[in-house]
Amino acid sequence: MNHKRITHNTTKILVVDDSVPTLEVIQRNLEAAGYEVFTSPGVEEAIGFLEQNSVDLVITDIKMPKISGLELLKYVKENVKGTEIMIITGYPSIKGAVEAVKNGAENYLVKPFTDEELLSAASKMLEKLSNRRAVEAKPLPSSHNIIGNSPGMQHVYRLIEKAAATRVNVLVSGESGTGKELVARAIHYSSKTGSGPFVTVNCTAIPDSLLESELFGHVKGAFTGAQASRAGFFQIADGGTLFLDEIGDASLSMQGKLLRAIQNKEIFMVGSSRVQKIDTRIIAATNTDLNRLVQKGLFREDLYFRLNIVEISLPPLHERGEDILLLVQLFMEKLSKDMNRPAPRFSDKVLQIFKNYRWQGNVRELENLIQRLVVLADGDFIDVADLPEQMRFNISWRKGLNRLLAEVEAEHIANVLNSVKGNKTRAAQILGIDRKTLREKLRRANLPTEIG
Repeated sequence: MNHKRITHNTTKILVVDDSVPTLEVIQRNLEAAGYEVFTSPGVEEAIGFLEQNSVDLVITDIKMPKISGLELLKYVKENVKGTEIMIITGYPSIKGAVEAVKNGAENYLVKPFTDEELLSAASKMLEKLSNRRAVEAKPLPSSHNIIGNSPGMQHVYRLIEKAAATRVNVLVSGESGTGKELVARAIHYSSKTGSGPFVTVNCTAIPDSLLESELFGHVKGAFTGAQASRAGFFQIADGGTLFLDEIGDASLSMQGKLLRAIQNKEIFMVGSSRVQKIDTRIIAATNTDLNRLVQKGLFREDLYFRLNIVEISLPPLHERGEDILLLVQLFMEKLSKDMNRPAPRFSDKVLQIFKNYRWQGNVRELENLIQRLVVLADGDFIDVADLPEQMRFNISWRKGLNRLLAEVEAEHIANVLNSVKGNKTRAAQILGIDRKTLREKLRRANLPTEIG
């Protein structure tokens, strides 16, 4: 067995083929892409290697002397955990493809293939493996009750720690459902005043006419119905933290009163001329761009600067990569435990959809979806058909406009074939091409070329 180690990359690939020139070409291309590559001229040698070493991906030819690559496929599926396998062959056929898929192959690459086709297929297989591992992984330890290992969330954790070490005001920004209140609570409870009160005020939920009384309190007789004096949120949060959620929705009048209280650290109860000193830390949150509101004259610039001593911007869920799959696992385990039933498994396609989906409602939308899937699941396996319709039709939203035309075409052909259960005569009719043209397109797309 020949192999060349590349120590700077941990992704390991084993290539099995009885053709030395083929091994050399595949090894050279994969190593150029940064993978660590091992090669084997036959199945026996490959199994011996796998008994002593772990790899992420096995790429094997089918037609080989003594033992077929299909036997290696069976061995890997039954004995090697956490390894993907891809079949390559120079003799494509429907029978061979069906047998390979039946035995667990998830990709079928037909010789001759281009360098780009090889690297694309390997990348897709490794991404599936990464998705599975992410679902099985556990989040890094965090005292913030916030889940996420992505670089964006690690940056958020560092800012939380810095903010918690001071008493300065903090502005938390991010789309709805990203967990802004969780961040505010993490700052409060990690600070020296964490034993003090944490009071949440939703600036959208309280009418402007009542907001002043709610924030600063009122004395008896201050207005009709004020039968007794009552403390406001600032007094209740004294010595702790006042969390002003959706601060961008506060009126300009209310913004002025907030500015005075924050700037002078004192308030006047409604109906009273006596000043009250307060020691309340302010953490404000917004799902809008306050700087843009300032430019439009809808938000006071002086209040913006008072609130924005430290800004923590939460990344949207769709930018958090494998954090999505960590959250899937967390929510699934929690709901299954609450319902006293085994946690269902998700197909690779579903996991990929989760990673590519836009998640307009962010973490909140994801949690609601997992709850729905766990409740409605008929068995212990969830596939694409179980997802809401809008998710099934938005799978490719993030693939962008930088894809090759051949890749888009191949994907569409595969989707059409799937919709007609592999009937290639019917697929050719739907695609508006003749059977000869479809056969040629299937060959280019590395799909079985026999026409049914």
